[in-house]
Amino acid sequence: MTNEEFQRIVIESLKELRDGQKTLEGRQIALEGRQIALEGRQTSLEESQRTLIVGQKTLESRQAALESRQIALEGRQGAMESRQMALEEGQKETHRLLMAIQDQTAELTEFRTEANEKLDLLIEENYTIKGMVGSHEVDIRTIQRKIERRIV
Repeated sequence: MTNEEFQRIVIESLKELRDGQKTLEGRQIALEGRQIALEGRQTSLEESQRTLIVGQKTLESRQAALESRQIALEGRQGAMESRQMALEEGQKETHRLLMAIQDQTAELTEFRTEANEKLDLLIEENYTIKGMVGSHEVDIRTIQRKIERRIV
């Protein structure tokens, strides 16, 4: 191989190496661009993850608040149920008393009717007695006058 052939092979190899280097440099630039894009997306993902973590903590605190409110509501509901049962018992007692009052009112009405009938009878008998006493009184006074006239 001659010096010229050797130089030509070396020059061609150098050209190929330069072409390969340029290709590699282009690919490296493209990779660097992709890496920058990936880093940007990773930063965006990290920010999104932080936002999600904050949101999750907020949700957890709200859920805890809801759970405490639910417990309070359940307590209030239990109290309302016990008050409702007390009201129902009171209503039953009121109904029982109302029935007793109704029975007693019926008895009192019957008693009043009987008392009025007896009073009416007594009043009628009193008129009759007054009539009898009145006529006896007249007879007694007539006899007294006759006696007084005989004595005088």
